[in-house]
Amino acid sequence: MEPNSSSNDNNKMQLQHHSSCLEIATMEVHRVVPPRHKSTIEKLKTRLKETFFPDDPLRQFKGQPLGKKWILAAQYIFPILEWGPNYSFKLFKSDIISGLTIASLAIPQGISYAKLANLPPIVGLYSSFVPPLVYTVLGSSRDLAVGPVSIASLIMGSMLRQEVSPTQNPVLFLQLAFTATFFGGLVQASLGLLRLGFIIDFLSKATLIGFMAGAAIIVSLQQLKSLLGITHFTNQMGLIPVMSSVFHNTKEGTKRPKLFWVSAGAPLVSVILSTLLVFAFKAQHHGISVIGKLQEGLNPPSWNMLKFHGSHLGLVMKTGLITGIISLTEGIAVGRTFAALKNYQVDGNKEMIAIGVMNIVGSSTSCYITTGAFSRSAVNHNAGAKTAVSNVVMSVTVMVTLLFLMPLFQYTPNVVLGAIIVTAVVGLIDVPAAHQIWKIDKFDFLVMLCAFLGVIFISVQEGLAIAVGISIFKILLQITRPKTVMLGNMPGSDIYRDLHHYNEAMRIPGFLILSIEAPINFANTTYLNERILRWIEEYEAEENLNKQSSLRFVILEMSDLYKSAFHPCFSALVLVNPLAEVLEKLQRSDDSGDFKRPDSLYLTVGEAVASLSSTIKAPSANYV
Repeated sequence: MEPNSSSNDNNKMQLQHHSSCLEIATMEVHRVVPPRHKSTIEKLKTRLKETFFPDDPLRQFKGQPLGKKWILAAQYIFPILEWGPNYSFKLFKSDIISGLTIASLAIPQGISYAKLANLPPIVGLYSSFVPPLVYTVLGSSRDLAVGPVSIASLIMGSMLRQEVSPTQNPVLFLQLAFTATFFGGLVQASLGLLRLGFIIDFLSKATLIGFMAGAAIIVSLQQLKSLLGITHFTNQMGLIPVMSSVFHNTKEGTKRPKLFWVSAGAPLVSVILSTLLVFAFKAQHHGISVIGKLQEGLNPPSWNMLKFHGSHLGLVMKTGLITGIISLTEGIAVGRTFAALKNYQVDGNKEMIAIGVMNIVGSSTSCYITTGAFSRSAVNHNAGAKTAVSNVVMSVTVMVTLLFLMPLFQYTPNVVLGAIIVTAVVGLIDVPAAHQIWKIDKFDFLVMLCAFLGVIFISVQEGLAIAVGISIFKILLQITRPKTVMLGNMPGSDIYRDLHHYNEAMRIPGFLILSIEAPINFANTTYLNERILRWIEEYEAEENLNKQSSLRFVILEMSDLYKSAFHPCFSALVLVNPLAEVLEKLQRSDDSGDFKRPDSLYLTVGEAVASLSSTIKAPSANYV
C-alpha cells in the first residue's frame, strides 16, 4: 500500500505542476517598453536631487509671488519666524514652567559636565547660556533642551588630555577646547549645508547603545576620584588603569567625604543642601573638596583664544570631528524621538546647521561643545514645553545665576557633582534595548558588544572606531555577497516566492527562477557568477536524479545589473522586472542583440514562465 500511496502523491504533485503551467500559459504578456532617453545632464541632475535633496525643500516656492518667496526663505532659514508671530501667552505659561524646570537641571549638570571635560566649572554655565539662544532662532525642534552633555564632555576631555595637561597648562587646554568646539561646529554646519546628513547614519543604533553604555561605565568610574576623595588619579579612560588607580590609592581615600550619600536624584536640591552644609560646618577644612570661587558675569569673548596653528592643530581638528559627529547624532536622535511623540517633523539638515552654528558662536563666547541632551529634553517634554522658548527661559535663568548667584556655588562639594554625573550617565545603559537587538539581529548585537568592550578596555574613540568599522564591514558584506533565492509558483496564482520560505511554492519544470535581492555591481559579479553556476549544477543534478526534464531557462528577478556581469554560458538567460536605468544599460552594452529579443525581457516572473512555456513541447504522460 505504501508504494501505491507514494505514487499517487507524486501523480497529484505532477498534475498540480501541469495544471499550474496550463493556467499561466494563458496569461497575457506585456511588452517591456524602453525608457525615455535622457541626457547625461538630466540624469546627473536627477541623481543629485535624489541624493542631496530627497525632501525637495524648494517645492514650497513653486507658484509663489516674489514677496512670498522672500518670506518663505526667511522662515526656512530662521524657523522662529514661522511660529513666532502666532506665539501666545498661553504657550508662554507652559514654556516658562518647563524652562525653569530644565534650568534647575542644567545649572548643576553644566558645572558637573565641565569638570568631566577637565574645564573650569564656569564654562559649563557659559555653555548653557548662549547656545540655547542660538538654537531657539535656528532649530526646528520644540522639545530639544540644549547644553553640555556627558558623552561629548568625556570625549573632549580625554582626547585633549592626551597631549596637554589641564592642571599644568590650563590656559592652553581651554584654548584647545574652544578651538575643537569651533571645528566641531564647522563640521556639523557643513554636513547640513552640503546635505550630507546620511554620513551620521553609519552610527547605527546598535553602535550608539554599546558606545554610550561603555562610556557611562567609564564616566562613572572616573567619578570615584571625587566620591572616594582620591587626589592622585589616572588620566587614562580605560577600565584597567582606572581600577588600578583606585586600588593603588585607597590610602588617600581614608577620609571619605561625609556627604557621599547625598542624593543626586534632584540635582539642584542636592547642590543647594550640600553647599549650605559645607558652609555651615566649614567642611572644606575637614577633607571635603569644593569647587572654589567662580567668576561672576556673563560670557567673555573667546575668539582671541582660538588657535588655528601650532603643533596641536591636528589634535583639535580630530577632537572637533569626533565630538561634533557624536553630539550631532545624539541631538538629532533626541529631537526626532520627541517629535515623533508629538507628531511633528524635525528637519535633519536644519538641525545640523542650527547645532553647528550654535557651536561656532559658542566657541567665540567661552562655550564648549553643546547639543540637545536627552535627560534635559525629557524633562522639558514632561514639563509641558510647547515651543523652543523654554530654551530662552532656561538661558535667562542661567544668566541671572551668572550675574548674581555665583558666590553661592563656592562651597559646593565635588562629591555631589560626581554623584550628579553618575546619576545622569547611568541612564545611558539601556539593557532592554540591548536585549531587543539580540533578539532581532545577532550581528548588530556583536557590533554593540564591540563598541561597549572597546570603550571600556581600550579608549572612547578607539571603541567607537571599531564599532563603526564593523558596521561598514557588514554593509560591504551585504554588497559583495547579496542574497540569492530560488523561486517557485504559488498554486493557483502567478505569484512566485522563495521555495525554502513557502512550502506550498512549486518548481516549474525546465525553469530555474532566481531572485537576486541586491543591486549587481563590479564588487559582486564574481560571486554571483559562481553562485548562479552552482544553482544550475545543483538543479541539473537533482533533475537527473529524479529523471525529469532538463533545465531550459534561467530567469532572474532583479532590478539592477550589468550584462557583463554574467558568465557566457548563460545563453538562455531571461531578465524580469528591469528598471529604466537597467534597460538603458542593456541597450548600450547589448552588441549581440541578445536582449533585443521579445523573449528575453519580461515584466513579471509569471509572464516570463507563461511565454517561455509555450516554446517547450507539451509535457509527456509521465508528468500527468
